[in-house]
Order: sequence, then structure tokens, then C-alpha cells
Amino acid sequence: MIPLSLYIHIPWCEKKCPYCDFNSHLAKTEVDESAYVNALLADLKTDLEYFNQNIQDRVLSSIFIGGGTPSLFSAESISAILNGVAKQIAFSDSIEITLEANPGSAEADKFQGFQQAGVNRLSIGVQSFNQTHLKSLGRIHSNEEAVQAAGFAKSAGFENFNLDLMFGLPNQNLEQALSDVKQAIDLQPSHLSCYQLTIEPNTLFHHQPPITPGDETLWEMQNEIRAVLETKNYQQYEVSAYSLMKRQCSHNLNYWQFGDYLGIGAGAHGKITSKDNKVVRNWKIKHPNTYLQYANNQKKFTGGLNGVEQNQLPFEFMLNALRLSDGFELDLFEQRTGLPLNVIEKQLNKHQQHNLIAINAGRLYLRERGKAMLNELLQDYLPN
Repeated sequence: MIPLSLYIHIPWCEKKCPYCDFNSHLAKTEVDESAYVNALLADLKTDLEYFNQNIQDRVLSSIFIGGGTPSLFSAESISAILNGVAKQIAFSDSIEITLEANPGSAEADKFQGFQQAGVNRLSIGVQSFNQTHLKSLGRIHSNEEAVQAAGFAKSAGFENFNLDLMFGLPNQNLEQALSDVKQAIDLQPSHLSCYQLTIEPNTLFHHQPPITPGDETLWEMQNEIRAVLETKNYQQYEVSAYSLMKRQCSHNLNYWQFGDYLGIGAGAHGKITSKDNKVVRNWKIKHPNTYLQYANNQKKFTGGLNGVEQNQLPFEFMLNALRLSDGFELDLFEQRTGLPLNVIEKQLNKHQQHNLIAINAGRLYLRERGKAMLNELLQDYLPN
């Protein structure tokens, strides 16, 4: 049975960062948390009713509360969300429940309450420990608060927490990038996400591009970061994700392994596979004010819904699964897409011949050449 996860989007933040292209909105006035909690639970009820035949026998394997800045909400609101979800759909015994948090002291003080609410994993958006780089990224926390946040997480009982870091920052050099990583390691997180800063459309950085490191420096940063983390037993299991043993993020693994997920909240996306192996993607009304108006008028929250054509499934599967450092079992392709492996036999043979992939004992993974040519390799899985 395909695993099922739940993504919950809380779209408000204290300040919109210049690199952020997520559906996040400045909280100009006090947010009516109770109204949004009720809307989320109504949204979930609608999804469970619509997809009932395809998910009625499944339990949630993970929940991820993202944003925006979910830690702006009170622990009581997070508790109300999780309790309300639990009344509508069963949780697995080993469910992972992640909440994204900013390192500011106001949020860090809530960590104990989040833990008591049922959150068992935090993802803390540090991005950098360098005050100059934090300022260039528009972050409102200090480097001291970033360090304190990890301490708060541990003292609140979170054995499992992630720190988000970015590299390739404006005017950043290799030594500074490695300093951030070493500082993060000293805080003993179970998981580290190390992302390269990318300039996305519809962001302030896109309209006013900063000066960032060149390609050779970025490549050196990536390799040196990986080497430093490996010496401290952080294994890279995905392009930007490193973890200690058995501390991979199961929610994100479900995405990358082409699992299913419900998405509730303003702008949230979902993916559900039917019992006859048809894949449907849906998304919710994007602006939080409109989303809340729909809740008040008892309208459906769906902003759109479309089925994925069978000939698109190989590309969608590979786009996700090839991010994994250890690759994937070939059987997973058939399980997740409902297609026989021979539909991509031509591509697999070509990529083996060109030394882009290797297949050993039923597992496919990228060779170093394949990693360097991933975008070109993926083109071969697009429908003709």
C-alpha cells in the first residue's frame, strides 16, 4: 500500500524574505488562529470525503506543518490542529510530526508547548550563523538566537530536529560556508538540510539580484560541505539532505519515493493515487483571506485538480526518486506508477550504456556522471 502523508500549510510570517517564493504572507494584523484552525479541519474533512475510496484503508505515516512560519501559532492552536486531524484519520504508531520554526526567542519559548501538543520533530530555519549573511537574506533573527534555538529544542525534549542552512549566499566565501556547517554540527542536530541559494522568479532577489559565488566556488562549497558532514557521521541521502543513522525525514522521503499526500491550508498541494493506479494532483485556494472566506461560506477549498496522464508518470517518478543518493528499488517504479518496468527499458539501457546510472541487485542509482547530467537524463523520460 502506498504511504500517505499530510502537509499542513500556515502561510503567515513576520517578514517576507527576499529569496522566498513560497506561498507566504506578511502578518500585518493579528491572525485569527482559531478561524484558520477550523478552516484547516474543514478542508481536511472535504478531502477525506472526496478521496474516500482511495484512502479509506490508509493511516497517516507523517505530518509536516510548514509555511510561512508555523511557529507563529500558539502551542494551543497546533494542539487543536493535531487533535482535530486525529479525530478524522488514524495515525501510524511511528508517525513523524514535523513543525517548521524560526529561531527567534519568541518562537523558541514555545518549543516545550509544541512538544506537548504532539510535535516530535522540529525543523529550524537557521540559514546562516553569520550576522552579515543573515542580514543580506532578510532574516530577522540573530546568530545568537539561532544557537539558542537548538538548545531550546533539546531542552524541550526534541531528540529529532533539523537545522536548515543555505550556501552560495551573497558575497559568501568557502570558509564562511564551512563555518556555518561546523557551527551547526556543534549543535548536534539529528538532521541537516543544506540548500544552495537559488534566485527564483517573483522574488525580490530576482528583481534585484545580489552578487553570489560563481559556479566553481559553488561546486567547491558543495563538495567540501559533504566531506565535513561525512566526517561527523551525517550521511547524504538526498541532494540537499543529511542525517545521522535512521534520522532521515520520513515525510520528505515519501515525496521523493512518489508516495501520496494530502495538502490542507492556503495554497497547499496534494497527490493521491487511486486503487486503479490513476494519479490525481490538487491544490487549494492560495490567498489566506480568500481561503478563510471560502470556509465562512462553506465552499470547497480546491483551487484546482488534474489527473496525471500515464505517459507523464515515468518523468514525475524519476524527477523525485533520482534525488535519492542510494537510488531506489526497481520494484518501486511499478508499485508507485502502476506501470510495468519495460515502459522505460529503452531509457534504462541507454543510461547504463552511457555510464549515467547503475543497476545492482534490483536497485537503480545515479553514477557521478549521471548526477552531473541529471537534467539532460531526465529529459529522456518526458512523453514524446
